[in-house]
Amino acid sequence: MIYCGIDWAEKTHDVALVDHTGTLVAKRHITDDAAGYKILLDLLAEHGDTEDNPIPVAIETSRGLLVAILRTGRRKVYAINPMAAARYHDRHSVSRKKSDPGDALALANILRTDMHAHRPLPDDTDLARAIAVLARAQQDATWNRQTIANQLRSLLREYYPAALAAVEPWKNGLCRPEALALLKAAPTPTRAARLTRTQLQAALKRAGRQRGIEADTDRLHEVFPAEWAHQPPLVEDALGEQMLALLIQLKAACTAADQLAKAVEEVFPQHPDADIYLSFPGLGIQLGARVLAEVGDDRTRFTDARGLKAYAGSSPITRASGKKTSITRRWVKNDRLNAAGYLWAFSAPNASPGAKAHYRHRRNDCGDWHAGAQRHLFNRMIGQLYYCLQHTELFDEHTAFPVELAEAA
Repeated sequence: MIYCGIDWAEKTHDVALVDHTGTLVAKRHITDDAAGYKILLDLLAEHGDTEDNPIPVAIETSRGLLVAILRTGRRKVYAINPMAAARYHDRHSVSRKKSDPGDALALANILRTDMHAHRPLPDDTDLARAIAVLARAQQDATWNRQTIANQLRSLLREYYPAALAAVEPWKNGLCRPEALALLKAAPTPTRAARLTRTQLQAALKRAGRQRGIEADTDRLHEVFPAEWAHQPPLVEDALGEQMLALLIQLKAACTAADQLAKAVEEVFPQHPDADIYLSFPGLGIQLGARVLAEVGDDRTRFTDARGLKAYAGSSPITRASGKKTSITRRWVKNDRLNAAGYLWAFSAPNASPGAKAHYRHRRNDCGDWHAGAQRHLFNRMIGQLYYCLQHTELFDEHTAFPVELAEAA
């Protein structure tokens, strides 16, 4: 049997093929373009790569055009963690020597000796992979928007506390269109104090506000002219220019997050598993799409629910050595799925009596902290999700939490 290892880079890649004895049978240095991909496929075909018996490939990434070309057909592609590949070198050499062809050879030998210990890339459908692209992009845009909003808030605290008091009653605060319009009209507290009622109403209308304009105008007209501490005039104007530059970034981040959210809302309901995800309490379209993006729709990806729980980072990990044993949370996990699980466990008790009873049981009876109780709830619900996906069933409250519902009753 032939095994392939590829050390990838930005412009060129090194390829190594070994047989079952570890003998190097071929190596190539290819470019990252269509011509290089053709050379790679021809090299694999020369050494027995067929549709029915493809050669497995090990590479240190799971993304990119090269991986997309390799995943055509039934070929198994193994995304080896770079840390695991680096540790493999120590099995054969302690001199710390390194070369790109040597790395490709090491990756091929990892498959030859330990292929059973590594998981190939899941065989997800194109629709699931498209949802993964949009959901991850929307998640990144949301995180980026919150990062810029935090930077803006920190800047406003330095010279413009009136703006923070003005947007405090509004949901989403500085990310609202009304807040962006007001800060653009008055970048400094001195200019905000001179705003008239007509100017305030015009700013709210430009932001799309249609109701409650009079009430907010009265409130803002009292907040801005109130007595606040001020920076020196020159410093205040300079900070105002910095704030306007940051405001442009925040507006772009808000627009990107909203556009990607609309794209997710259009694509996610088309997936056959969408109804199963949406049947779970606490999972809406956006959060359900994030979970689907990381779990995928390959039913053979996880052998059991324990594998999915470990992948999500919800199940604890045990470290035992001699007389010492410790049970702690997992640090190596899918961070995106774990972040989505935190939001899922946060909102599920509001829509599920069983989830709320389970959370209170962990908090009151077991003595868990808030984060520990949420992680335990997420661990239980993602196990239920695995069962529903395997059996194509919708979430059922009485089946999921029979004991908690009885205790609550």
